[in-house]
This record gives sequence, C-alpha cells and structure tokens, in this order.
Amino acid sequence: MTSMGILGAGRVGTNLAGKLAAAGHHVILGRRGPTDETTAVAEGADPRISFADQRLAARTADIVINATPGDSSLDRLAGLRTELAGKILIDVSNATRDAADGLPGDLCHPDSSLAEQLQAALPDTHVVKTLNTMLFMVMTAPETLATPPTVYVSGNNESAKKTVTDLLGDLGWRPEWIEDLGDVTTARATEAMILVVPHVLRRHGFKPFAVSLAR
Repeated sequence: MTSMGILGAGRVGTNLAGKLAAAGHHVILGRRGPTDETTAVAEGADPRISFADQRLAARTADIVINATPGDSSLDRLAGLRTELAGKILIDVSNATRDAADGLPGDLCHPDSSLAEQLQAALPDTHVVKTLNTMLFMVMTAPETLATPPTVYVSGNNESAKKTVTDLLGDLGWRPEWIEDLGDVTTARATEAMILVVPHVLRRHGFKPFAVSLAR
C-alpha cells in the first residue's frame, strides 16, 4: 500500500482519490484550507481517504499528485519544495488561461510546459506528466470509452515513470494504452493537446473522451 497525497480536492482530485483508495492505497486529500467547499465529501468517504491541508499532504505522502488548477500550480507547488524533495510528483494539470466562456483557452507556458516549469522549480523532485489529455472521469474509467484510449507519460526519471505506470494500472489503464513519450520536455506536446478540448466540448457537450493514438 502506498500513501498518496493529492493536492486539489475538486472533481479531478476527488475522482482520483476514490479510485486509488479502492485499489488499496491510503490517500491524503489536500485541501486549500478548512473552509474548502469540498469538506462535505468527508462524509461517507472511504476510510482510506483522509483530509489535510496541502502542505501536510505533500509532507506525509509517499507520492504526490498535482490536481490543482494549472494556472496557479507553479506558484502553489514552488512553495512546497522542501515537502516534495525526493518524491514523485505526478502532474495531471494543464496551465491555461480561461476563455470568455470559462473553457480552457491559451496556454500559460507556450514555449515550455507546466511540467517543465515544475521540474525546474522542484529540482529534488521527480516530476512525471500524465492523465492531462482527457476529461477527468476517463482518468479512472478508461475502459468505458468505445475506442481504446491513450494515456501519455513524460518525465526525466525512468524509475519514477515505472512507478507511475504501475499506478496507472491501478486506475484501469492497460499496458498497451500507455505511451511513454520520453523526458519531461515532451509534456509540451501533451499539454498543447488541451487546445482541442474546448472545441470538442462546445460541439458535443461534457461527454467523456480522450485525445488518443489510433493504430
């Protein structure tokens, strides 16, 4: 059993928490503070899910997932350098500026990526980018799509990527659906894929999909 710290207790974070807890991991769901609007999810939650502020979640977990809003992730996590030292940080966020209708707009780091920025700010942490090319419900139920989906993995440390790949299996991802793209700079490509998402949502509504390879 691994202790997982999830920074961000919105739809993405709570969805991941439930599936990881069901797979046997102890999950610490890191909220911004005691007045977080997600406090109600504590009622009836899996006993393997506990709640803490984000700094404590980062300090006490073995592996940490960044599920905070991407446009503010860098500022938030840069202040957790000590807590995240020596750990794997799984980054599932996309850093975008919202369009007028609230959907993702332009990239915040067009000549880089959020994952690269996090790796630079957290040199003692192994940043692995994944799960950022799909709607949140697909992250934990890839088998529900009619077409086999793809999940991409980017990171500098091979051992860290192997650990993350194993965790993806706990979320329901088959080995043949997992595409290791290489080092953390390849996250530029997958983060740019978010640019197609608002157009799909405007045409088809909030229906599950992933940006995948077809072979």
